[in-house]
Amino acid sequence: MEKQQKSMLLRIIGSLVVLGASFLPMCGGWPSFVLCIAAYLLIGSDVLWEAVCHLFHSKFFDENLLMALASLGAFAIGEYHEGVTVMLLYQVGELFQDMAVDKSRASISSLMNIRPDVAFVEQNGTVVRQAPESVSVGSVIVVKPGEKIPLDGLIIEGASTLNTMALTGESLPKEVKEGDSVMGGCINLSGLLRICTTAAYGESTVAKILRLVEQADTGKAKSEKFITRFAKVYTPTVVVLAVLLTVIPSLMTGDWLDWLRRSLIFLVISCPCALVISVPLSFFGGIGGASRLGVLVKGSHYLESLAKVDTVVFDKTGTLTKGNFKVTLIHPELIAENELLELAALAGNYSDHPISQSLRNAYKKTIDKSRIGKVENLTGHGIKAVVDGKTVYTGNLALMKQLGVTVPSCEHDGTLVHVAVDGRYAGHIEIADEIKPQSAPAIKALKALGIKKTVMLTGDRQAVAQRVAATIGIDECHAELLPTDKVEQTKRLSGNTARHRQLAFVGDGINDAPVLKCADVGLAMGALGSDAAIEAADVVLTDDNPLKIADAIRVARRTKRIVTENIVLALCVKVLFLALGSVGLASMWSAVFADVGVSFLAILNALRALHIQKSRP
Repeated sequence: MEKQQKSMLLRIIGSLVVLGASFLPMCGGWPSFVLCIAAYLLIGSDVLWEAVCHLFHSKFFDENLLMALASLGAFAIGEYHEGVTVMLLYQVGELFQDMAVDKSRASISSLMNIRPDVAFVEQNGTVVRQAPESVSVGSVIVVKPGEKIPLDGLIIEGASTLNTMALTGESLPKEVKEGDSVMGGCINLSGLLRICTTAAYGESTVAKILRLVEQADTGKAKSEKFITRFAKVYTPTVVVLAVLLTVIPSLMTGDWLDWLRRSLIFLVISCPCALVISVPLSFFGGIGGASRLGVLVKGSHYLESLAKVDTVVFDKTGTLTKGNFKVTLIHPELIAENELLELAALAGNYSDHPISQSLRNAYKKTIDKSRIGKVENLTGHGIKAVVDGKTVYTGNLALMKQLGVTVPSCEHDGTLVHVAVDGRYAGHIEIADEIKPQSAPAIKALKALGIKKTVMLTGDRQAVAQRVAATIGIDECHAELLPTDKVEQTKRLSGNTARHRQLAFVGDGINDAPVLKCADVGLAMGALGSDAAIEAADVVLTDDNPLKIADAIRVARRTKRIVTENIVLALCVKVLFLALGSVGLASMWSAVFADVGVSFLAILNALRALHIQKSRP
C-alpha cells in the first residue's frame, strides 16, 4: 500500500473505534453526539474540503458534494450514526478503488522493470560501467548471467538462454548463439555474452516498448467518453430530483422530516462511483492484460475498435511466412544434384541477396574462395561468375532467355533459380519462403473467435500466394500487388465490412505503413525495429507470432464485455434502489451498502481484464 492509502486505512480504523465508542451506555446523549462529530470529521474532512473547493471552482456536482449533502443531512435530522456510516463506507469504497487502480497500473508499470540500469562496455581491454543512454552504436558490451541486456545488438561471442517474457510475453526461454540478434530488456540466464550494439538506447526495442506503454492510456474509448458525459448530466439531475422529492410531497403531506430522509437516501444511492471508476479501470486493465501477452495497445479506443473486428487482412512475407528463403527442390539437367547446388552457392558467395544466402545455407560447406574468379552482378536478372574456370550464370528465366539458353518447361510454386554453365542449361533450384508454424493455428484461432473473413495481400506471384493461402486456411488472397494496390484493396474490403464492424490489417511493419494507417485497426507484428510501423500502427505485437492477433482480439472483446457488464450492473442497481428509496422502502444503511457494494463488485469485475491466457498452437 502507498503512504496515502496507509493513512486512509488508519483514519478508517480510528473512525470505527470512535464510532463504536459512541454506542457505549456511558456515552449516551451529548457525549455520543460529540463522538459522532469527531468520527465524522476524522473520516470525512477531506470529502467536505473537496466539495467546498469544487464549489469555488465551478465544479458544483460530483460525488464529493453528493456524499457531503447526504451525510450532513443525516446529522440535520438527528441520524448521527447513519451520517458517520455513510461517510465511513464511502471512504472504504474509495480505498478499494485506489488499490484496484494501483493493481491495474502495476500490471503495466511492471514492464518498466525491463529498463536496463547499466551497461558494461569494453574499452581498451577493460570493462567500463556506463549508462545505457551513453553507449554508442558499434560498442561491445559484456552481459553476465542474471543481468539484463541493456541494448539491441548482435552476439559476437558466447551462447546462452534468454528470458524474453517481459518483451514478447513468451514464457519459454529463447536459445541464442554467436551471430544471433538480441533485444535490450531480455534477461541473460546462463552463458557470458559479448554483444556488438546495433542501436542507440533511444532507438532500442526496450525504449520503444516503454514509450508505447507510457502513452497507452492517452486515448479514451467511446464508452469512457459516454460515462464522462453521462456523469456531467446525471449528477446535477439527481440533486435536483432529490430537492423536488423533499419539497413537492412535503407540501402535499406536511411531513417534511420523512421526505427529507428519503431524499438523503436518494442522494446516497445516486452516487455514480461504480460507473465513473469501473469503466476506465476496465480498459486500463485490458491494456495491462494485453501488454503481459506481448500486445501493446496505444489507447483504450483502439482496444474498443479491436473488439469489433470481423475481417482480418494479412500481409504475407514476414507476417504469415518467415521472410527467410529456403531451398526446397534441386532439379539438375546435365550435372549431379550436389554439383548444381555447389556451383550456385559459389557463384553467389559475394552477394547479400536473400536468395544467395539461402543457397549458401543449403550448401552448408565452407566455400573455397580461390575457386571463384571474376563476379558480375546482373541487376534484376542474377549473377555471372567464373567458377573453376567455367562461366556460371545463376538467375531468373529472363536471364536464360537473354543468353539464348533453352529452359525445359516446369511447374513450381516457389521462386526458381536457373543455372547455366558455359552456355548450357544445367538445371534449376526452387527457393520458397517458409510458412510460420503458428500461421495455420492463428487462422484457426481467429475463425474460432467468429472472424468472418481472412484475406491475404501480397506482392508475390499468384501461384505462391494461392499455395500459402490454401496451406494455412486463408479465405481470400490477392497477389502481385504494389503498396498502392494494397491500400486500395484494404479500402475496398473495409467498405464491404458489416455496419458497426471493423477491419484489421496485420503487417510486418517494414513497407506496410500506408496500409496500417488506412485500416480501421492496424497491427504491426514483430515490428519494434521499424519506426514507421510503430507510428502507423494502433497495436504493436512485440514478436512475429501470428497467434497474438487472436490474443489481442480476445483481450479486447473480454474488456468490452466487462465494461458493458459494469455499466448494466451499476445502472440496474441504481434505478432499483432509487425507486425503493423514493417510496420509503430503502433505509440509509441499505443505500450505503448498495452504493459501496456495487462499486466493489464493479471493481472486482474490472480487474478480471488483467488476466487472460495466451493462445497455443
